[in-house]
Amino acid sequence: MNPWTLLYEGYDPASEGLREALCTLGNGVFATRGATPEGALRTPGTYAAGCYDRLDSVVAGRTVTNEDMVNLPDWLPFTCATPGSDWFAPEREELLDYRQELDMREGVLHRLVRWRDREGRITSLRQRRLVSMADPRLAALATTVTAENWSGPLRVRSALDGTVTNSGVARYRELRGDHLTGQESGEEDDLVWLTARTRASGITVALAARLDGGPRGRRVSQEPAWIADERTIDIAQGVPVTTAKVAALITSRHHAVHDPLTAAWRAVRLAPGFGTLLEAHRAAWKRLWERTGIELDDPELAQIVHLHIFHLLQTLSPHTADLDVGVPARGLHGEAYRGHVFWDEVFVLPWLDLRLPEVALGLLRYRWRRLPEARAAARAAGLEGALFPWQSASDGREQTQTFHLNPASGRWLPDHSHLQRHVGLAIAYNVWHHYLATGELPGFAAELLIEIARCFASLARLEPDSGRYEIHGVMGPDEYHTGAPGLDNNAYTNVMTVWLLMRAREVAEMTPDLGVSAEELTRWEDITRRMRVDFHDGVISQFTGYAELPELDWERYRGVRRLDRAMEADGDDVNHYRASKQADVLMLFYLLTAEELLAILRRLGYPAEPGLIPRTVHYYLERTSHGSTLSAVVHSWVLSRSDRAASWRFFVEALAGDIKDVQDGTTAEGIHLGAMGGTLDLLQRCYAGIEPERDGIRLNPLVPDRLGRIRLPILHRGTWLAVTAKDGHATCRPLA
Repeated sequence: MNPWTLLYEGYDPASEGLREALCTLGNGVFATRGATPEGALRTPGTYAAGCYDRLDSVVAGRTVTNEDMVNLPDWLPFTCATPGSDWFAPEREELLDYRQELDMREGVLHRLVRWRDREGRITSLRQRRLVSMADPRLAALATTVTAENWSGPLRVRSALDGTVTNSGVARYRELRGDHLTGQESGEEDDLVWLTARTRASGITVALAARLDGGPRGRRVSQEPAWIADERTIDIAQGVPVTTAKVAALITSRHHAVHDPLTAAWRAVRLAPGFGTLLEAHRAAWKRLWERTGIELDDPELAQIVHLHIFHLLQTLSPHTADLDVGVPARGLHGEAYRGHVFWDEVFVLPWLDLRLPEVALGLLRYRWRRLPEARAAARAAGLEGALFPWQSASDGREQTQTFHLNPASGRWLPDHSHLQRHVGLAIAYNVWHHYLATGELPGFAAELLIEIARCFASLARLEPDSGRYEIHGVMGPDEYHTGAPGLDNNAYTNVMTVWLLMRAREVAEMTPDLGVSAEELTRWEDITRRMRVDFHDGVISQFTGYAELPELDWERYRGVRRLDRAMEADGDDVNHYRASKQADVLMLFYLLTAEELLAILRRLGYPAEPGLIPRTVHYYLERTSHGSTLSAVVHSWVLSRSDRAASWRFFVEALAGDIKDVQDGTTAEGIHLGAMGGTLDLLQRCYAGIEPERDGIRLNPLVPDRLGRIRLPILHRGTWLAVTAKDGHATCRPLA
């Protein structure tokens, strides 16, 4: 097995969606799914970071507004035709050979196709595709055609398609997806171009393309939303002929642009040929791998780790640092979750902090720029500070849907997940971790943490009956339990609020100009000593009232990951049982060390002996359906020092989440970026034991035997270090 390539043999229409997602190419500015350049059985998708649009749809008898990451005009279409034949499409030809190979080291997608037409002519086609990491405006497709047993004219067609819609997720197809309007197309000298704009956000997007290597004579087929450059090439038997399509994609959100169309024209005209583009692209990826690579001894595991790094960098590259974008939960790889930004950054930024801190800082700035909306949301809820939305997109307003479709029952159901206030805790955690990793706490990041602290301090109310501060009406990470709606005293939320307020007091001392009053500091201190946490059966209770819930009949639902959908279809509600979708209480053991957590509980006056943690871990592990790809990451982490065999099983499951599509079709809608980032952070901070602290960096490795040796570079406070970890030992040296 080659740990740097992902290989698919044969053409399988049923698995095209999965291949398209996993073979996506991107550069942090835009990405294009690995769809075939031709044919009807494809789900084309090109997405630009931060490019959103809102449309109204009628759902369950009411009008709802959804904001989507827009599927932009498709630059990819390219096909050819042998004499007297229709345009080649893989689904209707006699295929003799078909291979698709993703080269992750160089960021190139290779494709080989051989087919026999109705006249017995055999033709082979080899393609190389890139989305430039060197010049984030450009993409290119080189196609080499060989007539194996014939000679004659070969027609080729290179097109730009503005008819695409957001239709890549089946359960969203009742919602409007026609985000593009005002399409226009044309030709300019040897270029073809196409423009469109988004309906509500008014973002203009322009594509321009040229075709190198064919005869200059051409015929242009044109409609407002579609334009094709068609040429005829005389091809001799056994003599390869290569054409290269060079395209530029520019939106009105790009920097240093007068207007998108002129910029796209100029980018294509100035672009070199495919060979030079490829050379610069390879060099850019080489530099990236030097900063981000993780070396493992096992080639199969190394392949998946490389895949996770590769897809993380296609969404969040050095080019992203200068953009106003967050961490979309499905990357730039598909339309699931509508391209929204959730809390997945808590699984991604700690890995970026020790490699690409400028990118992590840019992602924190995305949150800071949306402080006005977060402050407005807090005021509307009767709170202080900043209340960040569970789902964010363009401007920071809450984008969580009010209804969601249960595909198991076909019913649209109320959705209360906007009550997952804990997203603010994840943002604050990332601010603090960035400070520990880099030694720097910019003023905007300190302001971000303080404003979130103010919000959670105002969420906490002192209850006379308990004599403790309580937080009511929220949802935890579990997502199965919504309350009526909202839960009281979700343990994860309450404990992390204590952690946050302790950090906020430190930040207030470091940055006195933020104006934190003595009264606030006193109240924060009081909350950190009197927050309520519930317990039952010797474990931490997920929320007040959890202990009164009945146990679920797990035998009946054995192997069902999405219990909420299955039980609703059966006329029941998982909300009524002790069953979790994913880690909730256990997220405390993911974000905090055992020492930190036990110290917080003791500070609150609760008995907290070391046995509490393993008991709590195993209690909830037995009651979790793992309906999220993040669940395996967290469980692998929390079991790493108590049950190494179980930790390894969950780690392998987390690695396989997308490459094997363990959730039965969800990867086709976009990769799970949080889970990919989480596996990398697990290798780094959990197994290799690399943890930045206030006064340096701690190494506390516990590498599973079957993992062998981990070798990786890290950037700690401006110094590059090479870390090697195996078993319980680690070495750290300056990186030459």
